[in-house]
Amino acid sequence: MADDKKGFLLRLPPQLLAELRRWAEQDMRSMNGQIEWILFNALQSRLGRDPLKEPTKKPER
Repeated sequence: MADDKKGFLLRLPPQLLAELRRWAEQDMRSMNGQIEWILFNALQSRLGRDPLKEPTKKPER
């Protein structure tokens, strides 16, 4: 199955990168997987729903 993920360049301060790397190692994830997990959880908290699913549309009046 083809991967539908899109890539992009992310520049981070060395200290932040080192902390993310340590966290990823503790959680036994890749750096990419860890960053994806952090972003997913942040969006889920902000939106109050799964960010990968289409939002439900409210009926128009």
